[in-house]
Amino acid sequence: MDAHYFTSLLYRHAMADLPDANGGQRTVTEGYFEREVRLSRESTAAFLRDLADQIESEPRLTISTDEWKIPFEFDEPIEVEVEFVGETHRQLELELEFEWSPPEDELGVS
Repeated sequence: MDAHYFTSLLYRHAMADLPDANGGQRTVTEGYFEREVRLSRESTAAFLRDLADQIESEPRLTISTDEWKIPFEFDEPIEVEVEFVGETHRQLELELEFEWSPPEDELGVS
């Protein structure tokens, strides 16, 4: 699958689920899931614009391809990490970390 095709799937609004063992689809909502892809500059920019629109509109986002989707509600602040390595092989890494914490039980007197 080429990067442009994958990206168009990744940031489009019609979202699909990760197929299960029975050939059906399911939404990733628990456990551990990780994917890394290489995208063109144009496809990366389009994905980031869509992500920014989702972040700005409400504290909920969905990342997806035809094979999987991860819907996620998040709290603020959003952690942004910047890592730079300036040796022979130069590298800049940007990481966004979204977290959600369940509401705490309220203490009451009866």
